[in-house]
Amino acid sequence: MNNCKDDTISSLVHQEELRQRDGITLIASENYAYPYVLELLGSVLSSKYAEGSPGKRYYAGCSYVDQIEQIAQDRCRKLFNGDYATVQPHSGSSANMAVFMGLLNLGDTIMGMSLSSGGHLTHGHGVSFSGKLYKAVHYTVDPVTHLIDYNALEKLVDTHRPRLIIAGASSYSRYIDFEKISTIARLYGAYVLADCAHTAGLIATGLHPQPFPYVDCMTATTHKTLRGPRGGFIVTQQQHAHTIERAVFPLIQGGPFMNVIAAKAVAFGCAATPEFLEYMKQSVINAQVMVAYFKEQRYHIVSGGTDIHLFVLDLRSKGLTGKHAEQLLEQVGIYVSRSTIPFDTEKPSITSGIRIGTLALTARGGVESHAREIACLIDEVLTGHVSPERGILRVREAAKILT
Repeated sequence: MNNCKDDTISSLVHQEELRQRDGITLIASENYAYPYVLELLGSVLSSKYAEGSPGKRYYAGCSYVDQIEQIAQDRCRKLFNGDYATVQPHSGSSANMAVFMGLLNLGDTIMGMSLSSGGHLTHGHGVSFSGKLYKAVHYTVDPVTHLIDYNALEKLVDTHRPRLIIAGASSYSRYIDFEKISTIARLYGAYVLADCAHTAGLIATGLHPQPFPYVDCMTATTHKTLRGPRGGFIVTQQQHAHTIERAVFPLIQGGPFMNVIAAKAVAFGCAATPEFLEYMKQSVINAQVMVAYFKEQRYHIVSGGTDIHLFVLDLRSKGLTGKHAEQLLEQVGIYVSRSTIPFDTEKPSITSGIRIGTLALTARGGVESHAREIACLIDEVLTGHVSPERGILRVREAAKILT
């Protein structure tokens, strides 16, 4: 039985392909993987079991996958200026878990950005392993500027003495000063983890402050800014290399996905090219163009703007929740994600804002004119100035112009 075809699944995949083609994706954590990345994900590498690491496998027949993983490690390490890299984590969350398990004891205190300020579930939220296995303390952004208050952060560190400080976010649109956070951490004997899942491509191209040599470890994903496969990776300083390697395998994972690792290697290689730098620059420009338009229409932007490729709209002044806005936009084929805003009074399942990202739009060739046009359409949908039927047609017209 060599041809196990499934017409039902094939039909659903085709429908999803049409949805992506005919719509506009502005979900900040989504992007379009390179065609060669998709090809590798379906390659013969899917058939290979390779527990261990290059040169230290527990299975025979690993000579070629050893070379592939070594290339991926080397490219990753060089791209982010670290001493060591592991490309085996299956996701950003598992990468974070490996760092926690490797550097900490169960019950240690960790400190991360609060969810409403822009942090991630794995930064100590109670529903995550990070909040269940460790004592979590959270720092918030300034209530007025919505920027990280580094002085307040230091006072919190002084009070709670965390063993690990997480510098990173999933919906914070400003630069993060890793050097400043690391300086604070060193004063109190804490490790620093830079969670760069949303900013890895900007860091690789020098468009965002660098984590190294300041932090102990950096985690990130390959499917957002890097346009690679779904997966994670960890970059560390040399003194943590063995600990982190053992935390990934055998502590929290078994055999690595070699097809995914090959695709990661390709994404890391592409991220070192001049073309990728231009892609990252345009992604930021497109986000800033959209922010400018929304400001013209009197929307409130969390933190007042963006330094990167994403931003959060506070919709309270428009009488909308994030969930309702997400649904209105989805009806016409524009895809965003609901997002908490700083000190949000709505539940995380409802929220008061939406997060908008420009990675996928820019990957399809979107430039300033497209960004402004789509921002205009978003406003018209949210304010009821365009019918759902007309909105669908306009989205499809806009999508046709893109690649």
